[in-house]
Formats: sequence, C-alpha cells, structure tokens
Amino acid sequence: MKKNLLKTFAVAVALSAAAPVSAQFNLGKAIGAGVKAVKAATLTDSEMAAYVKESVDWMDKNNPVAEADDPYTVRLMKLTEGLNDADGIPLNFKVYKVIDVNAFACADGSVRVFSSLMDIMSDDELLGIIGHEIGHVAKHHSKNAFRTTLLSDALKDGIAATGGKAAALTESQLMALSQSLIDAKYSQKQESEADDYGYEFLKANGKNPWGMVQAFEKFQNMEGQSGGSSSYISKMFSSHPETAARIKRMTERCEKDGIPRPAAEK
Repeated sequence: MKKNLLKTFAVAVALSAAAPVSAQFNLGKAIGAGVKAVKAATLTDSEMAAYVKESVDWMDKNNPVAEADDPYTVRLMKLTEGLNDADGIPLNFKVYKVIDVNAFACADGSVRVFSSLMDIMSDDELLGIIGHEIGHVAKHHSKNAFRTTLLSDALKDGIAATGGKAAALTESQLMALSQSLIDAKYSQKQESEADDYGYEFLKANGKNPWGMVQAFEKFQNMEGQSGGSSSYISKMFSSHPETAARIKRMTERCEKDGIPRPAAEK
C-alpha cells in the first residue's frame, strides 16, 4: 500500500464523492498552498490544530466520502453511537470508499475508516481498531507525531515566520505532512498505551474490548499471509513476538474483567 500511496504524489487527482470503491486513497497535497510554517518556539496548540484541520478537510474533499445514507456510513454511525469524545477531544467519523485497508485518527478527533477495512472486519473487530486509533489521539501520540513532522520539515530548510508573515511550505513538505496523518509510526510503548486506552474507552462506552484482540489476531494472520505488505499492518505491529504479546495482554485483561468473548464470524 505504501508504494501505491506514494504514486499519488506524482499526480493528485481529485476523487468525486460518488466514486466507486475501486478508487485508491488520494494522499496528494493534503494541505493547501496557503499553509505557513512557523518557528518551533511560536507554534501553539491552536496553530497546529489549524494545520491538522486543513489537512483533514482537504482529504475529505478530495477522497470519496460515503454519503450519510450509504450502508458503510450507516454501519459506522451505528457502531460509534455514543462515542462523542476522548478525554474532552470531540470525535467525528467518516468512511472513505477506497481500496486501501486502513484507518486513522487525527489530533482534532477526526476518525477516518476505509471501506475496504470495514469489508474484512466484524463489528467488534472494527470497534477494536477504532478504540486503538482513538487511544493514539487521547494519549497525544497523533498530535506529537504531526508536530514533529511539521517542525522538522519546516525548519530543516530554514523556513520560519518573519515579521508576522510566514513563508509557504514546499510541495515536498506538504507531502510529508499529509503522509504523517495516515502513516504515523509509533513506538511499542505508544502502541501499548493506545491498546490500554482503547480497552478502557470501549469498556466504558459499553463496547466489547475483545474486538481489539480479535482484530489483532486477524491482522496477525494477514501479516503472515501477505508478508507484511500492508503498511497499516506494518505500522501497528513491529514484530511477530510483539504482536503475540499484545494479544496475550489484552486477552488477559478481558478474562480478568470477566468479559465474554464474542463468537467469531463464519
């Protein structure tokens, strides 16, 4: 997938909201030409939030978002009913009707789920993934990853705000920021923190956290079958032993809390 995503940098073709599911996710220039770089010392949370929002707005505009009455949206809205915020961060959910298997959550609480991921996941498994991604937002992993990319790309070329006006980011910098939203790499510690938050988040909202275990098990099987070709699988699981350890830890938590495991879908 990563190789395919990089191809979209060459030609950023806007995708209609009515485009078929065969469309590929359009990463392209996810931040408009008017976005500016600022010095690290003056980059406030509100300024960074504006960068994130502009990125998400562009991706929503230039990728096929499922309409409100689309079966994908209806399913996602039903599953996420009541999931309004994560530690005060308001959540909003949309489906991209694209062939890539992915999901991501941004620092502003925007959660985007790809239809092809929904196609292979049960309801509980999908909620497990969503809970995990929300964990990265609540623990500020998403925010910190985006901030690091923004500052390193803006400052490495000496671009900074001067005299109250900021220089425009280059195309390559825009590409890097775009990719950082959906392809952020997290440490094993951060993945563990997201797992733990997702577990508590799902349980507190009346969702079954076993879905996280079942999703991880499915990804583990896919990883073995695909040779790790999916970038989403690769970014979530750095090694087979670590994947097994995460599954074991979440399983033990579910069993300790006496939560029944949902029957596997046939």
